[in-house]
Amino acid sequence: MDVKKLGSVPTRRQPPESFTGVAWQDPIIEAPAPARVRSGRVSFEPGARTAWHTHPLGQTLHVISGLGRVQSVGGPVQEIRPGDTVWIPPGEKHWHGASPTIGMVHIAIQEALDGKHVEWMEYVTDEQYNKVG
Repeated sequence: MDVKKLGSVPTRRQPPESFTGVAWQDPIIEAPAPARVRSGRVSFEPGARTAWHTHPLGQTLHVISGLGRVQSVGGPVQEIRPGDTVWIPPGEKHWHGASPTIGMVHIAIQEALDGKHVEWMEYVTDEQYNKVG
């Protein structure tokens, strides 16, 4: 058993290569092999969002606070609120983030396949982000 005490793992600003705007991650777990799970608490400032990306074994998002947006390629932009849980299937191209005026915090959970959790792609344009369905 490994207990991570509060403050033992620092908050990390998410890299501008993968995010538009400011987002912060508090790691929850990156389990050692043979486990494959990784989880983190991600805080998006208003207007912040991920770039388009996929996960080889899918991803689960659980909204803790604020107001967010999520979209799969070809689908509508959907608003997500506290208590909402989103399942993104393996390989599905998608993005997620905060609304333009209200920040959002979610827990993100995904598993690795051959050591890889995510494949980052191009940025989400303002036009794509603002097209709420």
